Amino acid sequence: MPTYEYPRPAVTVDTAVFRGPPRARELLLVRRGADPYAGMWALPGGFLEPDEPLEHCARRELQEETGLAPAGRLAPVGAYGDPGRDPRGWTVTVLFAVVLGAGERDEVAGGDDAAEAAWHSVGTLPPLAFDHDLLVRDAQTAIAGR
Repeated sequence: MPTYEYPRPAVTVDTAVFRGPPRARELLLVRRGADPYAGMWALPGGFLEPDEPLEHCARRELQEETGLAPAGRLAPVGAYGDPGRDPRGWTVTVLFAVVLGAGERDEVAGGDDAAEAAWHSVGTLPPLAFDHDLLVRDAQTAIAGR
């Protein structure tokens, strides 16, 4: 492995998957099966593998943790890397968002390191792990009108 002059963060992706009309919108969350934040709800996501494109990572993690494979494009929302956002160390995440189309498959089940996957009303979300409350707000803004 090469050595670098500058420190490098770990890179993750998270995906905000929405379903339903704007007035009755739901968000897909996973219950974390391991620390940090074991038992808390979070957006599906995980670590980028070497040489993996970001959207591919988002789709892979979403499939592994929930069984869901949206047909539509995952739209990039933003990147988040504030110090302390992840207790495991310096981590930058790239957030994607997608709204499932009418009739698109939306059955989910927890898998991989997710103990559970479930749809939640965006109006009554549970407390979220990491800084995912910020990510959810930004994702909602990004999908407004869809």
